[in-house]
Amino acid sequence: MHFHELEFSTFPNENFVDLMPFQYGREYCEPGHAFGPARRSHYLFHYIITGKGTLISTDHSGTKTSYTLSGGEGFLIYPGQINTYVADLENPWEYIWIEFDGIRVKEALELAGFSPSSPIYRSQDPVNRQAMENEMRYLVGHRDVSAFHLIGHTYLFFDYLLESVEQSQNSTNKLQDFYIREALSFIKQNYQNDITVEDIAKQTGLNRSYFGKVFKNVLNKSPQQYLINYRMTRAAELLKLTSLPVGDVGKAVGYPNQLHFSRAFKCVYGMAPREWRKEHARGS
Repeated sequence: MHFHELEFSTFPNENFVDLMPFQYGREYCEPGHAFGPARRSHYLFHYIITGKGTLISTDHSGTKTSYTLSGGEGFLIYPGQINTYVADLENPWEYIWIEFDGIRVKEALELAGFSPSSPIYRSQDPVNRQAMENEMRYLVGHRDVSAFHLIGHTYLFFDYLLESVEQSQNSTNKLQDFYIREALSFIKQNYQNDITVEDIAKQTGLNRSYFGKVFKNVLNKSPQQYLINYRMTRAAELLKLTSLPVGDVGKAVGYPNQLHFSRAFKCVYGMAPREWRKEHARGS
């Protein structure tokens, strides 16, 4: 019989913004071993090496869904999401995990098709999947190297995760993908200007109504929601990394009216820009 094994490490350095790990580890579970229900503060990705188990996860509305998973698959836990996961009674799983976060993480995961309602990792790309597993194993096995070294391998893990994920879960055809790429490229280049959904649709060559349907079908959110979230992500970056006044931050992300900017920021982050800066500014 294989006894329960657990090894993990934490990453104490918080001077990185775009992407950083918080902890990583590997666990070989006993039959029926369960964790949860629990709520996390950051993103947590588990990759199943062997065996089976069940994830019980809440979606956007708080509804519970049960997923049965096995070796070669994985699952993503979102910040604030309540989850329980249980090892199979006959063939308990062994998995490795990374807990991570960063200003650009949410956007990248959404583009890859992940969401609280779609947390399961399945890949049709064995090369990138294996490379991702190798990076996860590397992080678990190299706890005493420098922070920059660990951050570098975390970026590689995240890149392989995104490259290996099965894109078909959220995109229906290549033509739709083309429209979405055009739209996202236009947003990234013009978010600081006074652009509208009509402007974005025009860039893709579609009328606004049809463009909105295509966009929501692929990314599970409206173009307006995506534009606001993108602007607020850039705003959070400026609030954390610079000492620009809040009004100037708003102008830099397309909100000449500071009151409108503060309202939009609070809708996304749950607090006013000044409050958020006090909690997250570098060195605080």
